[in-house]
Amino acid sequence: MRPRATSVDVAREAGVSRATVSYVLNDAPGQSIPEETRQRVLIAARKLGYSPSAAARTLRRGRSDVVLFVLPEWPIGPVIGTLISTLTAELAAHRLTLLTYQKLPGSTPFRELWTAIAPAAIIVCEALSDAELETIRTAGIEVLTALAPDPAVQGSLAVAQELFGWRQVQHLTERGHVRLAYAYPADERLESFAAPRLRGARRACSELGLTAPVVATIEDDNAAHVISQWRALDEPVTALCGYNDEIAFALLDGARRNGLRVPADLAVIGVDDIPVARYANPPLTTVATGVEVQSRAIAASVLGILADRPARSPLPHQNDIVRVIERDST
Repeated sequence: MRPRATSVDVAREAGVSRATVSYVLNDAPGQSIPEETRQRVLIAARKLGYSPSAAARTLRRGRSDVVLFVLPEWPIGPVIGTLISTLTAELAAHRLTLLTYQKLPGSTPFRELWTAIAPAAIIVCEALSDAELETIRTAGIEVLTALAPDPAVQGSLAVAQELFGWRQVQHLTERGHVRLAYAYPADERLESFAAPRLRGARRACSELGLTAPVVATIEDDNAAHVISQWRALDEPVTALCGYNDEIAFALLDGARRNGLRVPADLAVIGVDDIPVARYANPPLTTVATGVEVQSRAIAASVLGILADRPARSPLPHQNDIVRVIERDST
């Protein structure tokens, strides 16, 4: 096998010093390298198949070009997928690589991972203990808290989850509905998001002078049965809030199996505005969570921290992010 080319080989091929090769290939600031010299180095590097060693660069700088994104044990659906892809693109534009790590049973312990890769920064979605933060920051690694379900968490860039439930109820009452139900998820991993969304729906009903929404957990194939129970109440339910769009799809199916027309007999609203929501039958009214806006704000905050600028990139006002996308299901 041909030995891997080194910066010494590139310097020899280009007829320049090894330092010049380093300056050119690492875009070192403050260096005046003639364009002709820069091109010679780039041509030599391509010819020899040279690429800088990430490990060596990490040793020189004391950190890598990796941003570690730590996810709790949340289901990875369309919203988290959009978050990851947007963050990846935003950071890649600044030559940073996003490494996503999910805390699952049996996975590599968090401390072992960050000490092994020495990331430039760590994005967490749950508040770390003071001891953990101190240990990480003592190692020269920046930490940003993002998307914690409670936006009061120090450094969190999350939007208040209660606002999603509030928006659902507000929209339904504007359409004339006064008896509402809330469809709760069965997946316990979603509890930290589901509980505040339900609180928001209850608070909206209270503030608007409505009876509190009836609540049931939607799991397996029980949506039709739950809807039949809600419709059999002394004051039948006429509008349903789904925890998210996936649960709202189950409600649409449950309504059809009960012979109910949506929205003539029963209105349905979800949360997330996932791509397939517009193709539901009927197209699903939902609350957009602004995940792309949040993702860009997180990326901007990371870049600000690494450039020694203010750590936070404020989100636009929540009212501009969390908005109802009205379609035919309400």
